[in-house]
Amino acid sequence: MNDQRGSGQNLAAITNENVEAAYARWAPIYDKVFTLVMKPGRQAAAQAVNRLGGRVLDVGVGTGLELPMFSPAVKITGVDLSNPMLQIARKRVADLKLTNVEDLRVMDAMNLEYADDSFDGAVAPFVITTVPDPVRTMDEMARVVRPGGEIIIVNHIGADSGPIAMIERLMEKRAEKLGWRPQFPWEIIGDWIKSRPGLELVERRRLNPFGLFTIARIRKVQGDPTA
Repeated sequence: MNDQRGSGQNLAAITNENVEAAYARWAPIYDKVFTLVMKPGRQAAAQAVNRLGGRVLDVGVGTGLELPMFSPAVKITGVDLSNPMLQIARKRVADLKLTNVEDLRVMDAMNLEYADDSFDGAVAPFVITTVPDPVRTMDEMARVVRPGGEIIIVNHIGADSGPIAMIERLMEKRAEKLGWRPQFPWEIIGDWIKSRPGLELVERRRLNPFGLFTIARIRKVQGDPTA
């Protein structure tokens, strides 16, 4: 697969095969490694979903760490490319009796198997840097969300300069093994919103710890903005 190009910047090339292999390795230890550092981001995503209500698609649900954070009144469908991660999510749903989780299934975020306008919202916690084609993934989320609904993205946005940017550049060389891209400019999301007349950015803010993560809420104000 060629390098994904966005906003004039090259992203490390990753494939679905890279992602599946990486998260098969991560699955047994994922919760231990990432629960604390990503908790504020998942909480922010869940709060946005709970305010929205209705039926929501959780894209890249992984091991389901955010599932207990959703209101019981919100109906959740979760999809993920990694079956080992989903197996942990299914156990979490069963153990915690999360009856509002309607379905968890293996699915490619770049090819969602749902009709247009199927959901009141779509949430993607820490996912957009893991997919081979971020723009196509966001287009798919926008397609399946009804007009008036929201696309909620929480993710690390790459630093422009300084020691963190240097570390990210070094880590980017191992993107295929990691299963995500440490360097990811906001412009990929921002330019996508600007290029889709049916979308508007309603919130963008940095989150703890140390502003490493960003939440973006995008409202779908009219029919399919990707058409």
